Amino acid sequence: MVSRVVFWAGFGVAVRAWQLGLQMVPLFHKQGLWAYPFFGAVGGSFGYWLQGVDDRQTAMLAQRKEFLLEKRARRAQKLEAAEAEAAAH
Repeated sequence: MVSRVVFWAGFGVAVRAWQLGLQMVPLFHKQGLWAYPFFGAVGGSFGYWLQGVDDRQTAMLAQRKEFLLEKRARRAQKLEAAEAEAAAH
């Protein structure tokens, strides 16, 4: 989780540096230093949100997988019972 947040925080800082590079403004000047932590915080917040989405989707997929495996086992059991009944007649 921390790696995803740190990555997106770094991405936010890189976006700020890219923005200033496109504007051809010095990267580090006194009036603009507040923006780096801001962009980093926005990127980190996005990474935190994305981690939550990933956790919820992983849990949902695990639940769905378990349901499908149970369904498959019930169907196999039903088919075995039907085959045994057909063989008995």
